[in-house]
Amino acid sequence: MRALISVSDKTGIVEFAKELVSLGIEIISTGGTYSKLKSEGIPAIEISELTGFPECLDGRVKTLHPIVHAGLLAMRSKPEHMKQLSDLNIETIDMVVVNLYPFKATILKDGVTRDEAVENIDIGGPTMLRSAAKNYQDVAVVVDPRDYETVLNELKSEKQVSLDTKFYLMQKVFMHTSNYDTMIADYLKKERNDHELPETLTMTFEKVQDMRYGENPHQKAAFYREIGKKVGSIADAVQLNGKELSFNNINDTNGALELLKEFTEPTVVACKHGNPCGVGSDDNIVVAWDKAFDADKVSIYGGIVTVNREVTLELAEKMKSVFLEVLVAPSYQKEALELLQTKKNLRVLELRDIEVPQDKNAYDLKKVNGGLIVQTIDSELMNEEDLKVVTDRTPSEKEMEDMRFAWRVVKFVKSNGIALAKDKQTVGIGPGQVNRVWSTKQSIEHAAELIDENATKGAVLASDAFFPFDDCVEAAHQAGITAIIQPGGSIRDEDSIKKCNEYGIAMVFTGMRHFKH
Repeated sequence: MRALISVSDKTGIVEFAKELVSLGIEIISTGGTYSKLKSEGIPAIEISELTGFPECLDGRVKTLHPIVHAGLLAMRSKPEHMKQLSDLNIETIDMVVVNLYPFKATILKDGVTRDEAVENIDIGGPTMLRSAAKNYQDVAVVVDPRDYETVLNELKSEKQVSLDTKFYLMQKVFMHTSNYDTMIADYLKKERNDHELPETLTMTFEKVQDMRYGENPHQKAAFYREIGKKVGSIADAVQLNGKELSFNNINDTNGALELLKEFTEPTVVACKHGNPCGVGSDDNIVVAWDKAFDADKVSIYGGIVTVNREVTLELAEKMKSVFLEVLVAPSYQKEALELLQTKKNLRVLELRDIEVPQDKNAYDLKKVNGGLIVQTIDSELMNEEDLKVVTDRTPSEKEMEDMRFAWRVVKFVKSNGIALAKDKQTVGIGPGQVNRVWSTKQSIEHAAELIDENATKGAVLASDAFFPFDDCVEAAHQAGITAIIQPGGSIRDEDSIKKCNEYGIAMVFTGMRHFKH
């Protein structure tokens, strides 16, 4: 048997090669791998000795040769293939151990140039892997150092690698080369500043962890992260305490983080099942917590909390009394973290770049049966120049401040979404109803039930999409709401405007909606 070894990641390769030699397997090698093996006293044939052709073009061409690929692709079960090898004086190669130039590590380096990235695109490696994998019945192809032990165990016990293992290794090769090519294509797209949705969409992710289950216990799940520097995302967070994150934890925390990124002032966001349940802003982060907590003391139980300022001991003492699933902040005072770590089930995450927004051209993906719908993320909030007061009464400065606050929140409420706010605090949220008046009434009822019956007096209302009828204005008036912000654009806008004028409610159109289905 002969094995061709050429690896960028040299983890375990010396030990593996020694074992192969002890089993009587001849080794062919290239470049840095050949030098490494020779320095360790492992006998190996240099690739140029095999091909009779020197490595050239700074090592760009060394394995791209018929002697290599014929030795890999010849089907041992076909006499005509074997006769051709004999006529050409070519020997078979029975194992390929290859992993590729470190393209990912290269593009993740600070200040990497395009030329440097392109130079780290492997050509010969993928070609050998594909040749060997195509002929998996006869060639064992190893791309992952974690598979060395399996291959050695079978060689020692059975004198060969089983067909089932070869088929598994083949699958792994094409997953590896697909991932590699996708990284290259994605890098080039970004390098060209190409923001178009492509004709064919290929994406690649790396597994972070398997999960015990998905949304429900009967569903399998895993967490994958995008390849690249994704600062400010949950994939970049460091867990400091608690059990591993579940599927629902990650999904809900992501939603809470994206809402938090809309705020620059000290803000606390509490979420439950993907919807905000309490949001508070203030000059003091502890007061911001009080606002978020007081907004809905019931739903925050077992919820997700994100904070855009350091968690102090004073804040941690307040949080400790509440059962939370996940807490995310940019930093923690030492004493605060020690206190929170006494709650063994609380997942405490540190996300130093918590304020960094997503790339505006990032994709939002939704899997549907038989396909995928893709859009760029909803990165806009509103254009200030497009704000239009459509009622006789102009909102006060305080009402405008609260409407801007509520508009940030309602952007992340499932449609049909309504958010009520007063003094930079949500006082009622109505998510996900099948008609808008139900969402409005729900938000008002929750405010009275969870805070007090006067919670909506002097509050503002934000709606993620236009009012199809004036019934939402009627409900708002009955609750004492004094100002409304909504996209506008309904054929019945005038009905809502007229009703607002009748009740002295100020209404502002944004010209931008924020459906979240």
